Amino acid sequence: MGKPMNSTGVLAEYFPMLRTKEEICRIISETPRLNDMFQQWREEEQEEFLGFCSGARGLKVVYDGVFKEIFNPESAPERLENLLSLLLRQDVKIEAVLPNDSVRLGAESSLLYTDILVQLMDGSLSNVEIQKIGYAFPGERSACYSADHLLRQYKRVRGDKGKHFNYRDIKNVYTIVFFERSPREFRGFPSQYLHRFRQQSDTGLKLGLLQEYLFIPLDIFKKTMENKNIESELDA
Repeated sequence: MGKPMNSTGVLAEYFPMLRTKEEICRIISETPRLNDMFQQWREEEQEEFLGFCSGARGLKVVYDGVFKEIFNPESAPERLENLLSLLLRQDVKIEAVLPNDSVRLGAESSLLYTDILVQLMDGSLSNVEIQKIGYAFPGERSACYSADHLLRQYKRVRGDKGKHFNYRDIKNVYTIVFFERSPREFRGFPSQYLHRFRQQSDTGLKLGLLQEYLFIPLDIFKKTMENKNIESELDA
């Protein structure tokens, strides 16, 4: 019997542009600019890159470029609209894509894959974010970020309305966070991968407090769905 071909060898039959890790390393080492860049990466980043280029591993769809290309609200708004409709349990139509120029908390932008801010048809804001790791204070951080977006909306609407401004013109702000690796607090709920938060009183009094949150730990989702059938469009 011949020597079994590994997955990279099989892929190379269909994608002849693929090279082995050794070939890729040789090309990089022979190009000073590439080699300088490559040597600045951590060892795990180098291995990850070589795995992509050699076909030994796939590209994660949560990566910033991949996710934004698939769910680009400007070129394919129906995809993000469908995702938000399922998550928010209401029909969503995207009115506009807003520049995400809010102030980041410290250097945390380096810990994000994706951050998309859209304005819905009713004027409410929805921020979709994917984090590489779970922050130490996911609740407090999300509350600050939501407050930042709420203040942005207030300033924009008040500027547009002028003396006709009314606080009822301010719409809900939805903060939706996907965790690739869930924070410690979420691991106490190993079978729950959708956590919804909204403010409510202890008496039943209802006021429009505007801020809602949805946290989705993807690692818990994958463990929960192992060996299970897809039963809903949201699960899919």
